[in-house]
Amino acid sequence: MNVTTTEKSPFKKEFDYAAEDFKHFIQVEKGLSKNTILSYGKDLESYGRYMDLVENISGLSGITRIHIVNYLKYLKERDLTARTMARQLATIRSFHQFLIREVEGMKDDPSLLIEIPKAPKILPKVLSLQEVEALLEVQDQSTFGLRDKAMLELLYATGMRVSELLSLDLSDINLTMGFVRCMGKGSKERIIPLGKLAIESIEKYLKLARKDLAGKKQNDAFFLNHHGNRMSRQGFWKNLKKQAEKANIQHELTPHTLRHSFATHLLENGADLRSVQEMLGHADISTTQIYTHVTKNRLKDVYKEFHPRA
Repeated sequence: MNVTTTEKSPFKKEFDYAAEDFKHFIQVEKGLSKNTILSYGKDLESYGRYMDLVENISGLSGITRIHIVNYLKYLKERDLTARTMARQLATIRSFHQFLIREVEGMKDDPSLLIEIPKAPKILPKVLSLQEVEALLEVQDQSTFGLRDKAMLELLYATGMRVSELLSLDLSDINLTMGFVRCMGKGSKERIIPLGKLAIESIEKYLKLARKDLAGKKQNDAFFLNHHGNRMSRQGFWKNLKKQAEKANIQHELTPHTLRHSFATHLLENGADLRSVQEMLGHADISTTQIYTHVTKNRLKDVYKEFHPRA
């Protein structure tokens, strides 16, 4: 798709106008996050350009099933993964469903009978209990050490996403009652209980470190950086890599690793899947079920290592 054009075709004008309406709809009525809306926008931009420059579609109503199949073939030829293609098709399907509801004369969804490419299940990488302990105990008693310890304890205690952790305000954590309130994907609120060790670390951070970080600034953000502003995802990730090195953790560590470890360790110790789903904030339990595969693999490893006739 190397064709270039300086002026939008009638189709592209119509498509872009509909795409903007769609993005407004998923932001205002669906309450999707900025990152999700950006992903939808990029997918639709690619889809619209292809239909305009390759298929030469004259109008939105002219898009057919074969056009979308051709587009998926085009993506495959560019070595896009099944996961990316599945996301693209999901975007296209949501967009056409929106058009049927909102655009007069649009009656059919050309993506309806197209099978979504199956993405291979990638099992999440988790830390062992010993590695979690090493990571949580490696921080010193400095201002930054107390803050980082509180963040990691809270992540492992709740299974929150890093974005959820960093968006917490002071009013979101109730240490007396022992719970944290966080806002997840789609602006869905959930309440997660806190353990004793997490509460102790948070209390130390609030008592001994947060005031130093805040300085004279009035800031409701729970976790602050050295400027007294809300801690960023980049800052958290940079710190996490340093802490992993200190704890001598050899394999790859990502901001989601503690979330994966939280879910896996709960299931390994007998927690029911529905409770874990609720704490993680998964809309569909099938998303949570991937952790059962991890625990089964762990059981196999233990069996092979310790059974005398394995």
